[in-house]
Amino acid sequence: MDFGDILDAWEGQVRKKGAAKGGAGTLEAVDPLPDRQDPLAAWLKVTGIRDKDREEAEIPESPGERRRRLLYKRPDGVLDLHGLTRDDAWAQMETFFERSLQQGFEKVLVVHGKGNHSKGEPVLKRAVQEFIECCPFAGESGQAKTATGGSGAVWILLKKGGKSRGN
Repeated sequence: MDFGDILDAWEGQVRKKGAAKGGAGTLEAVDPLPDRQDPLAAWLKVTGIRDKDREEAEIPESPGERRRRLLYKRPDGVLDLHGLTRDDAWAQMETFFERSLQQGFEKVLVVHGKGNHSKGEPVLKRAVQEFIECCPFAGESGQAKTATGGSGAVWILLKKGGKSRGN
């Protein structure tokens, strides 16, 4: 049943009062579907309700649009590795990236420090870079802005649909 059928049924039930007396008469509506729901509800039931706002939100963004959006986005999660050894930091990063992926994070920040207290060159900075290079769901990365860690932190964009080792 479409809206036209419902409208026809309704119009068939409308009676003109007073028309037989030669007057203009008045219209009196009678329930066209006394045992069913009202015409609007019946029409909505058949055609459904379309949410244009939701449909627009579901339009997939292009990889370029996603990248631009994520570059300016604040990190969804932060991992601070200050004071850890290389091996402890590696284990922390594995756990952090697994959880970030499970929680649907898109961008994370890893704070490794500047290495001012390391003997020789910074240990954690190199470990973080090695981890990012071998991590299957770590995408583009870069040095954080000064306000979020500067040269002592790295942001990482997580690959959409990346697979963790547990999956």
